[in-house]
Amino acid sequence: MALFDYFPNYVWNLSLAIALESGGKIGEIVDMCAPIRAAAERGEDAGTAEFMTEWVRMADKLADLAAEDEARGRKFSAGAKLERASLYYQVAERMQGHGHPGREAMYARALSTFEAAMSLGGQAVRRVTIPYEGKSLSALWTPAPGEGAKPAVVYCNGLDSTKELLYFSFLPHALARRGISTLCVDQPGTGEALRTEGLPATHESERWASRWVDWLQAQPDVDPQRIGMTGISLGGYYAPRAVAFEPRFAAGAVWGANHDWAEVQRKRLRREGENPVPHYWAHVHWVFGAKDMDDFLQKASGMTLDGVMERIRVPFLITHGARDRQIGLEYAHRSFEQLTNSPHRELKIFTDREGGVEHVGADNMAFGRDFIADWFADALGGRTG
Repeated sequence: MALFDYFPNYVWNLSLAIALESGGKIGEIVDMCAPIRAAAERGEDAGTAEFMTEWVRMADKLADLAAEDEARGRKFSAGAKLERASLYYQVAERMQGHGHPGREAMYARALSTFEAAMSLGGQAVRRVTIPYEGKSLSALWTPAPGEGAKPAVVYCNGLDSTKELLYFSFLPHALARRGISTLCVDQPGTGEALRTEGLPATHESERWASRWVDWLQAQPDVDPQRIGMTGISLGGYYAPRAVAFEPRFAAGAVWGANHDWAEVQRKRLRREGENPVPHYWAHVHWVFGAKDMDDFLQKASGMTLDGVMERIRVPFLITHGARDRQIGLEYAHRSFEQLTNSPHRELKIFTDREGGVEHVGADNMAFGRDFIADWFADALGGRTG
């Protein structure tokens, strides 16, 4: 399996794959992409404004159609259309460079549209906030159905995702079906934490993850002894680090290993491997609050799990795509080999036999989603059938 290679460059195809795997409709995606196919030939950075124009046009149309549904009392239909509108706003926003005109307004529209979609659609998800270092962090809470205290999983972003895109990965849905609640978080350097609170990324992920454990342990429908953590993409660094330094986590997993992201940056300077977003270096400088390349490389220097994985003393899962073009397969093996004190460690490599071979399964997220959900059900006491 491979990405749907509609465009002539990886970065644009990755955005298309995110939309497809997150609930976008192929007819709508073709309508958005056909007018900008030639623009992609100019490279991954050029033409992103044209990308935004077409994707926002479709999202606005869906929002208008949803308003017509709502006026007729058809709230479920309105909610479904607004879900896709929010997704398309998010994908368009993700493709823009930091400071691009209209980006802030588009992100705000994505958030308000998502909230309206969840309300109209009757979805079991709500936004929560907690204080953090004089500011605030936000998350989406998807409780598993049923009575009593249930296990829960903290689910964190990668470099360029948001809590809404985490929700659209449908891992919270898969976990809820297995009796496990999910908290999709915008950690520092991502989502609302970066865009509205101005909180840059930190390599010490336990600082913010521990605050979310505090919140979870205060919820009457959460079993405080059965809290796990996972992360996608760069979350493959953040989640292991948090589990290693926060002893209240009972299990951990990664959707894509990211053992030495500091080393990956040096490789990207040499143009080895693919970038996840256009305008890459401006993006990472923004994420880390860096004033220039030297400052960024210094801030990113702590992003390695060497000397960290050995601290993990709970069950832990490493997953990775066999043909990940962003983060090499060797990093999955390094993370697994250093899990020397985990009582139950597992390494799952997704191959051509099943799919999910690209970065975090962008070619087919179903396999990673179900495997991770089943693994947490076994580790935390959920159900698999």
